[in-house]
Amino acid sequence: MRRWIYLGFSLLVFATQAGQLPLTVNQISLMLRAGYSSNSLTHELSTRHFADTVDETNEKVLVKAGASAELIAALKSGIYSLSPEKTAAVQQQIAAEEQRRAEQSEASRKSEAAYQARVMRERSAKPAPIGSDANFGTISEFLKGDLVQMHNGALSHVDDGALANKKLLAFYFSAQWCGPCRKFTPQLVDYYKRVASEHPEFEIVFYSRDRSLFAMEKYVREENMPWPAIDFSKLKEKEVLAKNAGSGIPSLVLVDSTGKVISSSYTGSQYVGPEKVLADLDAIFAGKASARLAAQ
Repeated sequence: MRRWIYLGFSLLVFATQAGQLPLTVNQISLMLRAGYSSNSLTHELSTRHFADTVDETNEKVLVKAGASAELIAALKSGIYSLSPEKTAAVQQQIAAEEQRRAEQSEASRKSEAAYQARVMRERSAKPAPIGSDANFGTISEFLKGDLVQMHNGALSHVDDGALANKKLLAFYFSAQWCGPCRKFTPQLVDYYKRVASEHPEFEIVFYSRDRSLFAMEKYVREENMPWPAIDFSKLKEKEVLAKNAGSGIPSLVLVDSTGKVISSSYTGSQYVGPEKVLADLDAIFAGKASARLAAQ
């Protein structure tokens, strides 16, 4: 039903742009399916006229679209019809307009395809250091004064030097509205509690994809996130951190203290999930990091 409503709306736009051209069987059929009544179409015909014929095939089309017997009879009678010469001219104009719109649609399709191809090439490229185009020095310097953490039921700023000695940071891109995120976050909390005390060089930083500060606070509180988060009011200033996070969440991006990407939930444009980053972390903690990780 929505499809027919859309077609009907497109038809109205087309008619407006074309200077209210006379109606054809095809247009009348689309308008009927979009919700126009036969009576309302009779009124339209009185001002726009009819530039078509009602043969056996067209009559079946109109009946199937819901045209009343009275409307069909009126169309057949010719009372709304233009002269054959004018009808031919109008049909040529309609055909030219449809050709123009088809060419515009094809041009738009090619432009979109070219854009998507460029995006795919960029995503397939080797991840660049987060700070390569930001020139912010170290991660701790870039985030200085902008980290908060839940304390006594409210978010409050944490020590500016909290990240100074961290060599591995996993940015966690997630949101309260995201079902897969709410499923994964408890797993990440358990992982953090298991490794954080043994590896003080490691930290997780939450980058909220929530739509409001209230939603972010609720999410942090409900999931008992034990790691710091970027202040919600500072997220736009830190968008460079999302450079390698991909378009889907939950997503983890593991970097060193300078912002060099070590592991990500995306391999090129393919989403492999945050579990892949945790597996890479385990390999690093166990001293078994692969040559691939060391080379990144």
